[in-house]
Amino acid sequence: MQMILTAATGAKFMSFLTDDKVKFLEELAAKIRYDTIESVIHAGSGHIAGPLGMADIFTAMYFHILRHDPKKSDWPERDRLILSNGHICPVMYAAMAHAGYFPKEELKTLRKLGTRLQGHPHRTALLGLETTSGPLGSGLSQAVGMAIGLKMDKKPNQVFCLMSDGEHQEGQVWEAAMLAGKLKLDNLTAIIDRNNIQIDGMTEDVMPLEPFREKYEAFSWHVLEINGHDMREIVNAVETARAVYEKPVAILAHTIPGKGVDFMEFKYEWHSKTFTPEEAKESLRQLRTLGGKITSEHE
Repeated sequence: MQMILTAATGAKFMSFLTDDKVKFLEELAAKIRYDTIESVIHAGSGHIAGPLGMADIFTAMYFHILRHDPKKSDWPERDRLILSNGHICPVMYAAMAHAGYFPKEELKTLRKLGTRLQGHPHRTALLGLETTSGPLGSGLSQAVGMAIGLKMDKKPNQVFCLMSDGEHQEGQVWEAAMLAGKLKLDNLTAIIDRNNIQIDGMTEDVMPLEPFREKYEAFSWHVLEINGHDMREIVNAVETARAVYEKPVAILAHTIPGKGVDFMEFKYEWHSKTFTPEEAKESLRQLRTLGGKITSEHE
């Protein structure tokens, strides 16, 4: 059974999911959503819908899937996590803070002058980041390069590239996908946030992506589709990806943009939007109480 180094404790655990672990991950994802929104509120700007939609995947990655060590971010045996759509970094920062890469209080410095938590990840500013990202469409090319290097060195490390659906309107993505398929990079997994929105509308209105699955399959990728809010599906898909031989794997993760806040869900306008004081208060209330399912002691 595959062993992973989890950020939660720094100890080795088997990679299967127990019911208790699922509950732990789900509760942690709720906290990460809360901290993500709070950091964006403190910043007074930032991207919101995508980070809330990807909170479950980032939680699963940092607390169950990735082989990594927050106390030694350059550990040679670590898996590589590339964030291609860098604008959703508030959720990545929140997950990293909970994992122990830096103090959670620092999340309130997001986008502030002199912060390590810039509006797009900056590799030399914060330990634990593999790349600097900003221009959409470049992450998969970087991930392919890393996967090739690891293959050349005969290393077992896995490379994960987290991507948006909208950035697939960039041609560079498909050049990288074509090369990965040709080279049979079975150490590469792309996890694509299929939330169907981008900054100025729905993807299928702006520039249609469908048939999405068939396009990756045509480039010699193995494709899986999952509910991006189901912890078991997320973990099972990655476990399947590890077992696929001589093909890179694309996981189409169907997510709800703005997940957890009812007035944000499915609305492309919240791709990047400034909160009013009332919206800020209500969004935190909903995340704190899981949409009213629990009563918060802070109410």
